[in-house]
This record gives sequence, structure tokens and C-alpha cells, in this order.
Amino acid sequence: MNRFRVIGAVLSISIIILPAFSVVSQPEEYSLLILCPQEFQRALQPLVEHKISKGLSTKLVTLKEIYTSVYFPVKGGDKPEQIKYFIKDAIENWGTQYVLLVGGKKGQLPIWYFPVRYVSMGNSWEPDYISDLYYADIYDRNGSFSSWDSDNDGIYGEWRYGGLPEDKYIDLYPDVAIGRLPCRNIAEVKIMVNKIIEYEDTTYNSEWFHRMVVVAGDTYPEIDNPLWKGYEGEIYGDLAIENMSGFTPIRLYASDGTFTGESDVINAITNGCGFLYLVGHGSPKTWGNHPPNNHTFIRGLTLKDIPLLKNEGMYPVCVFSGCHNCQFDVSIFKIFNRISLYRGEAVPECIGWKITRKKDGGSIASFGCTALGHTKEDKYAFAGGINEIEVQLFRQYGYYNVHHVGDMLKNTITWYLDTYNINWDTTNTTLIKDSWVDAQVVESYILFGDPSLMIGGYPSI
Repeated sequence: MNRFRVIGAVLSISIIILPAFSVVSQPEEYSLLILCPQEFQRALQPLVEHKISKGLSTKLVTLKEIYTSVYFPVKGGDKPEQIKYFIKDAIENWGTQYVLLVGGKKGQLPIWYFPVRYVSMGNSWEPDYISDLYYADIYDRNGSFSSWDSDNDGIYGEWRYGGLPEDKYIDLYPDVAIGRLPCRNIAEVKIMVNKIIEYEDTTYNSEWFHRMVVVAGDTYPEIDNPLWKGYEGEIYGDLAIENMSGFTPIRLYASDGTFTGESDVINAITNGCGFLYLVGHGSPKTWGNHPPNNHTFIRGLTLKDIPLLKNEGMYPVCVFSGCHNCQFDVSIFKIFNRISLYRGEAVPECIGWKITRKKDGGSIASFGCTALGHTKEDKYAFAGGINEIEVQLFRQYGYYNVHHVGDMLKNTITWYLDTYNINWDTTNTTLIKDSWVDAQVVESYILFGDPSLMIGGYPSI
């Protein structure tokens, strides 16, 4: 048997050194952030794809992903605060400019698909109301998180009319453009997704878009107060029209008999218009105004009128001037509450949402109030109020060429706060009340719609 002994081995190793290179990770950027419950995620996917096709970087995040720290560590106490902290992280990490909140009540139940923040700006009419500005005002004046709860008692925006504010120095300036689709089911989500895509794809350069319908009357009859001179609704209607060069104005005014009832408004909307301005008084279920110096109330639109709108493919941006037209916490179950019944809250939905989510008709986006719509007539200074908010919305589009609907509101609220500074420290009763009104005006003004919506649509490629 042969034996072999291995004395040693020579091992040849070739080492090849490749040119060095570095990998630099590119930060994610999402201009539009869509937040929704998990139930709506699939129905919103076509909107995400559409927005990306238009060159708008878009990210959809479910509320569950926020609460479970999928993207950023969850912070905050209750769910609205956790969502607000997430928006802050998105601004700082993703460069987010627009945030679309999708979700309202679950049907008629007092349960929410998407949480809301009630602010305790109480008065004799309502103890609190919903404010989506809470989600837009991310930073306080020092650049820190704007909590809206400076006394840390779990009650937000606390300030009763006529008293001193308990939550002071709330910044209120929006740091991101916010809009909400208060959808109550998947069907409403699909309607809005289809309308937004249709609008942005087909509206550009359409003849109907360049019409502006204004419906108005004598909002405050002089017989009630000698200071209430002129026909306020029509005055503000004309001021809005002045900012909209290139649009054909269609005035429906009570003073000249062109506004006499619902049929006048229904016909004007059905004929198609790019903008619709309804200047007057409202509730969750109706909008209208007065004839000159008269207490008679002319109904312009009610919940029952919305199905009669036949303006398929011709959806206006709608601006409601009045109380509670966009109060979206209403419910038919409130019929058993005498106070809610009196306030018009015992209805399935508010008129602002019904006209927005109408299939094959209605508006593409709607502005309005979730609470009382205070005007200059509610202030000792006799200046400010929702009418000036409304006119400034049109000025943002027509004069400053702001073409995303959410930027119209963001810039308008910024202008209002610059113009009517809120005095948090005064003990003067008159100044306290006026500052309360100014804070309430911006907090309660809301956009039902996609904040990134391109007004007038995109040109065809």
C-alpha cells in the first residue's frame, strides 16, 4: 500500500480591485399625501395613478399605517393628534404640500372613518364645531408643534365668546394645503375619484368653464339695522366678479328679479359654469337669501334640489356663503333631538357635501362653514368675516393665478390672519369678541375636495 505525505501546497490567489463607487440614497418626495382608512385604500388607487400621471408625486397612507408606525414613529395623544404629527413628519421628510383627508361618518352613526377635531369655541348657538384647519396648522409661531391645547387639559381651541381664551397663542396659519372628502362609504369614494379624474382630464379650454354664476340678495335687510345699507350679498358678488377677468358673469340677484327661487339656480348650474358663488344665509340643509329690505327668505338650493342638477362633466368650484352649509357631522338620527331638529342637523348629509359628491353633476369642490358663518355685521369693527374670505378666494385664482384649489384656501386664510390680527391678550370686551369671531371664521372654513385639484383641468398632451 502506497503512502503519500503532503509536505506543503502553494496556493495562488488573484485579487482584483474594482473601481470604488458610492451609493447615495435619494430621499423620497411626495407632493400629495392621501390619508384614508384601510377600507378606502383600493378605491383610491386610480386617483393615485392619475395624479402621478400628471406629474404630481403622490403617496397613499392608511390610518392603520400611521397608528402602527409603518413610516414614522407614532406620536401624540389621541388619533387626530397622531395624524397631525404624521403630517408634520411628511412635510419634513417628504416635502408634502397637499394633504387629502378621505373619510367622514360611518353612514349615519356617530363613528368616524376619519377622525375629526372638535374645537371648543362655544357661543349661544353651538358649544363646539369641526375644524380641519387643525390638521393644516402644524407649527406655532416659534416653529414648534402647534397643539391647539396650550393648557394641556385635552380640550382644544378653548375660548367661549365674550370670555378670555383658555387656549392662547394658537398660530392658525396653515402650513400645508388641506382638503377633505367626507365619504361615508366606498361608493362615495368611487364617485369622487371618477369626478376628479374626469374633471382634470376634460375641463381644459372648455367654453362652459369660463362662466361664473353668482346668486345673491340682501343678506342683512336695513329694516333691522340702519347700518346695514345696500344689498350685502350682491355687493360681495360684484367684488368677487371683479377679480375674475376672462369669465362671463351670470348674476342671479334678488334685486333685479333674476333670483326668485330654486329653479333659477338649478338651471344656471345645469347650463355649466366654472365657478359658483352662493352669497347669503344657510344651514346644513338649505341655502338662500332675502329680497331687498325684506324678511322673506328666497330658497336657492336645498338638499332635495341637488338630484335635479344635470351638469354632467361641467363641475364648478362652489363657494357657499352662509352658516353650516358644510357641517358634515349631521345625522338623520338627530331627529330625536329637539335642538338638533331646530338647527337643521337632523338630515342625512349637509348640502355642501351632497352637491360635491353628486354623481354626474354638482360641484368638483366646495368651500363653506362647518359652524356659524360670521360676517362683518357680527363684529364691532364692522370689517372682516366670511364674505371677505370668499372674495379673497376668487382673488387668489383670478388675480394671483393660484390654480390648485387647496392653495386658494391656504393663501386666503394666511391673508385673513395678516389682515385681522387676533389679540390673545386684550381684556377689552369689544376687542375680545372681535378676535373670537376672526379665529372662528378661519377655523370653521373648510374645503370639500382634493386640495391638489388643478382648476380648469390639465391641457391635453
